[in-house]
Amino acid sequence: MSTGNQMSKSHHMSWITHELKLLQRAYLSILALLLLLALSGLAVWSGLQEIRHQQTTIARLAPLQAEDLAAVAHTYADAPDAGYPAYYTFYSTWDAPSDAAFLAIGTRDSAPYVLRVRALGLQAQLYEGEIFNPELALPGRFDFAFVLIYLTPLFIIALMHDLISGEQQTGRLRLLASLPQGRQVWFRRTSLRFMLVLLSLIIPVLLGAVYADTSPGALAVILAVIASYVAFWFGLSLLLIVRGWRSVTNATALMSVWVLLTLVLPTLANVAILRAVPVHQGVDLMLAQRQAVHGAWEVPREDTMQRFYAHYPEWSNSAPLPQVFHWKWYFAFHQLGDESVAPQAQAYRAGLLQRQEWSNRLGWLLPGVAAQAILHRIADTDLLAQLAYQDQIATSTAR
Repeated sequence: MSTGNQMSKSHHMSWITHELKLLQRAYLSILALLLLLALSGLAVWSGLQEIRHQQTTIARLAPLQAEDLAAVAHTYADAPDAGYPAYYTFYSTWDAPSDAAFLAIGTRDSAPYVLRVRALGLQAQLYEGEIFNPELALPGRFDFAFVLIYLTPLFIIALMHDLISGEQQTGRLRLLASLPQGRQVWFRRTSLRFMLVLLSLIIPVLLGAVYADTSPGALAVILAVIASYVAFWFGLSLLLIVRGWRSVTNATALMSVWVLLTLVLPTLANVAILRAVPVHQGVDLMLAQRQAVHGAWEVPREDTMQRFYAHYPEWSNSAPLPQVFHWKWYFAFHQLGDESVAPQAQAYRAGLLQRQEWSNRLGWLLPGVAAQAILHRIADTDLLAQLAYQDQIATSTAR
């Protein structure tokens, strides 16, 4: 039994060695694998640098916050009431990156991960940055998700387009087909290329995960996504190259499929979703809130306070307003400004989530969209993560 196992391992190693020697003669294939490894490593390194920069920015917030509080306390130590320090005090909030964020930057590149808020209308402060839906966007930031989704299929096409047609053009195809294990040759060559492409992607990811201390659970899902996406493109390539076409025809057909699946269909689907689920921009919500706040200066102060007391009856027994300006009235109409756009804010959020749901559904048809969505979810850099950050800010300011 032991001898049989040793013979099986020896045979297994022999065909790998043989196929590797054949692959070494294909200099373009070796160059493609090395280039893919370099691009993967560069993408992981770039992601780690970006996350490190964000972590450094967040780390500077605490001492800066302490300095700001000390300066405000010193400047308004003799203020007649608490309204002055409340108005001029900013509170730093931040959304710390996850241990897998370096692989898929997502909304952290377009939406703010640091916000300084103060005791005024919150809606205008939340939407000073805009939320984007990256799941269906055209290629954006150069990170590992970009390399996997958009570039890796091109390298697979380069490795696979002439796998069979190349042998046909050199006259060796009939000889290979006549061998007892002729069909296994293509399986072996495809498997070898699959493993080499997978290693070119996984090695940088593993090194980056060790550096970032990525959790084993998240890493397992990421590796599964990588393997599944690579397997899809190898399988798709096999379906086309076995048809007996010439190498140029194979390459053209595979490139056309790549353009269709990764660029054209996601873009058209994105346009369709945007039209089917219209959502106003966050800046429109911010402007509506500020307009309500600015308009409050023209409204009688007692009317404003009565509206405020109707929403917050626990303050209805507070002292009446003096004839001069009072901070109580100022903060009250800022709060009312927030409440005036609350229905719009809920509709805005619901629209974004509905678009996200349609994006996820599209992932069942387009593997690139699905892989990108999963990577951004595991990395906690998608729309849901940004909305969760806003919820944390709203919860903290409400206390």
